[in-house]
Amino acid sequence: MSKKDYYEILGCDKSASDAEIKKSFRRLAMKYHPDRNIDSKDAEVKFKEAKEAYDVLSSAEKRRSYDQFGHAGVDSSQFSSGFSGSQNINDIFGDMFGDIFGGSARQSKSQVFRGADLRYQLELSLEQAISGDSIEIIVPTHISCNDCNGSGAEPGTNPINCSICNGSGQVRVQQGFFSIQQSCHSCKGIGTIIRSTCNKCSGSGRKKKNKKLVIKVPAGVDTGDRIRLAREGEAGQNSGPPGDLYVDIMVLPHNVFERDGQDLRCNVPITFADATLGNTIKVPTIDKQITLKVPPETQSGSIFRLKGKGVKSVRVSGVGDLFCRVHVETPVELTKEQKKMLEKFDKTLNKSDACHNPKTSSWLDSLKGFFDKGE
Repeated sequence: MSKKDYYEILGCDKSASDAEIKKSFRRLAMKYHPDRNIDSKDAEVKFKEAKEAYDVLSSAEKRRSYDQFGHAGVDSSQFSSGFSGSQNINDIFGDMFGDIFGGSARQSKSQVFRGADLRYQLELSLEQAISGDSIEIIVPTHISCNDCNGSGAEPGTNPINCSICNGSGQVRVQQGFFSIQQSCHSCKGIGTIIRSTCNKCSGSGRKKKNKKLVIKVPAGVDTGDRIRLAREGEAGQNSGPPGDLYVDIMVLPHNVFERDGQDLRCNVPITFADATLGNTIKVPTIDKQITLKVPPETQSGSIFRLKGKGVKSVRVSGVGDLFCRVHVETPVELTKEQKKMLEKFDKTLNKSDACHNPKTSSWLDSLKGFFDKGE
C-alpha cells in the first residue's frame, strides 16, 4: 500500500465530492495506463497509486476510516487483487465509453426506436390562408402492424430475449484493460430475436399505408408557417412510439391581391376621366366589394390605404390594411369623332403650363438644366 496521501495522489481536496474524485481518477488512469505507456515504469507506479487511492476514496465507509485514522484505518489486504471495492474499474470506463457508443452498460430492457418524423407541404389559396379551413390530406407512411401489434412476431408468439446480450441490445468488447460497449451483432441492438416472423409485415412490425388526416388550418397562416401533428408520423420499431407529422404551409399566388404580412396590396385601373374629375369606384377586398373615393386630379400610381381591410395574422394581434394603387388606363380603339374631340381638348391645354401639367413642366425644366450642363 502506498503511504502517500490519497487526496494528493488524485489531486483533490478532502472536501471533494464523489463526482470530482471519479473525474480525477479517470484523468490519471487515461494518462498513466500501462497500455499507453509500455516502456515507462514510472507511469505504471503512478497508475497503481491512483487505482489504490480511488478504491479507498470511492467507498464512503473506507473514506471515513481513512479520513479518521489515515492509512492505519484501511486494511491493506483489500488491494492484493487490484480493484475489489464496490465499483469495478470497467464501470468507470464503461460510463465514459457508453456515452460515446450509445446506451448504458446497465441497460437491461430491449431497445425501442421512435418512428421518423414526416413533412408534408400543404398548398393553400389566399382565401383559405386568411379565413382558415379544414383540409383532408393523404400521407404515405408506415403504421404499426395490427396483426402482431408492432412486435414483428407471428400472432400468438412473442420475441425472445437475445441470449448474447441478455436483452440489453449491447455487448462489451474487451480490448486489453478497456471494455468498450457496442451494439449486439446478434439482435442488431434491439435486444430481442424473432423466431417466427409475422406474415403481414415480414417481421418489421410495420406496414405501408396511405393515411387520411384532416388538417385544421388556423386563420391567418402564411407561407413558411408549420403545423405539428403529434404522433402522426411513422410508426416506431420494436413497439416504439410514432414520430410527428410537420405540415409546411405554402400560400399560392393570387390573381388580384399580393400579401405583405398583415397587409394586402392590389392594383386598380381607373379611367382618364375618373382620374381627372374624380369619382367613386368599386374596389375588391378579400371577401366583398367596397367603395373608394378617387379625388379629382389623381395621378397614376397613387396609393390609397383602406384601414382594417387586410389580414388577421396568427403571429400578431390586430388586422392589417389594404393598399390600392391606381393606374390611369389610356383609352384604346377610339373612333374618329372621339379622336377629334381629344385633339380639340388637347389644344386647349398649355403643355408648358405648370398649373395643368405639373409633372411635365418639372420634367422639362430638368431637361433644360441637363442640356445647359452639356454646353
